[in-house]
Amino acid sequence: MKLLRPIAIGVLLAAAFFYYTSHHPGAIPFTGNGEPVQVAPSQPPDAGNGEPVQIAPSQPPDAAPFAGNSQPLQVMQAAGVPALDSEEQNNVEIYKRASPSVVNVTSTQMAFDFFYGPVPQEGAGSGFIIDKQGHILTNYHVVANANRLEVTLANKKKFKAQVIGLDRAHDMAVIQIQASNLEPVVLGDSRGLQVGQKVFAIGNPFGIFSGTMTRGIVSSIRSVQTPDGAFIDEAIQTDAAINPGNSGGPLLNSKGQVIGINTMIASQVGQSAGIGFAIPINAAKAVLNDLVQYGRVRRPSLGISSLPIGPELAKEIGLAADYGALIVSVVPGGSAERAGLRGGNRRAYLGNTPIMLGGDLIVAIDGQPIADQQDLAHAMNSHKAGDTVTITIFRGKTKMEAKVTLQEARASRGQGV
Repeated sequence: MKLLRPIAIGVLLAAAFFYYTSHHPGAIPFTGNGEPVQVAPSQPPDAGNGEPVQIAPSQPPDAAPFAGNSQPLQVMQAAGVPALDSEEQNNVEIYKRASPSVVNVTSTQMAFDFFYGPVPQEGAGSGFIIDKQGHILTNYHVVANANRLEVTLANKKKFKAQVIGLDRAHDMAVIQIQASNLEPVVLGDSRGLQVGQKVFAIGNPFGIFSGTMTRGIVSSIRSVQTPDGAFIDEAIQTDAAINPGNSGGPLLNSKGQVIGINTMIASQVGQSAGIGFAIPINAAKAVLNDLVQYGRVRRPSLGISSLPIGPELAKEIGLAADYGALIVSVVPGGSAERAGLRGGNRRAYLGNTPIMLGGDLIVAIDGQPIADQQDLAHAMNSHKAGDTVTITIFRGKTKMEAKVTLQEARASRGQGV
């Protein structure tokens, strides 16, 4: 017992010393050999040139690094909203005036999957309101083969639409919605358009950017062929951005009047490349009444089949003029036959193609020269069934004129014009 008492006292003293040195920062540490550790006085680290390194105050580990000085940021701010110049103001006025009349057209048609199951497919285009009865002018290819049509107005209201009239040959269609308080566009005049004048396009590019306006100029007036093979006479070429989804939307002049119907683009990438085309609005105005009243265009026809004539062919055949449309045949009971025009009466071959020679050579209609079938088609598009035109012909070497009352073109009349 006497032996354990000094051992217990030693253990207690050692424990007390350990506790005191580990809980008091001022305690002097010792090395393992019992000697106290020699600690040098605290000095700032040396930069290598004898000067102490200045150490920045420590920051919390989550603090963001600070760059620059602590002064408030000084920026230049405009005193207010600047006034629009005259051109900008006109652009704004055109958009305000026309955009409420431009609509989005969504078409749904049924396709079939691998297992012949019906799968609805949607397409999107544009259109514009032409009267308060809800008639909307758009492209034929926007609504073709649609099982269901939906129109979204500028105020986001949606309406079901029905097809009223179709003109596939000129890529035009009229549809109608039942709605009130509609704002129709003002139809302008596409005659006399000048290359370089400003134009504006409003539509629904890519089917998602509704109410988008772009601007450009009239780049050219030319005849173009649609992907379906139809020709658009005097199409308006423009560099205003036109993209898929703009089809059927209006092309406007600087007065906000519609001068064309945006219909297609020339592009290798499927989007605007600065070459877009619009159907001239005068071509639409000429057939609107037919589309609304009859659901189709009562397009006029001469009732002939013809052959385009050039200088070489005219010399070979021995014609009196080196241009024009040679009548190969006339449709029995058609406009041309009733007016006394004659088709060919002697068989010949153009290459391997049999033709009939000896018919009348048409060189002008209402004083406008006719050089080929395209000119002939353009002359017909400028009239309607029931109109009377003056046709200038050569019958042999004799030049003469004939009055022809145009009849409605019929599919049963074959390829006659």
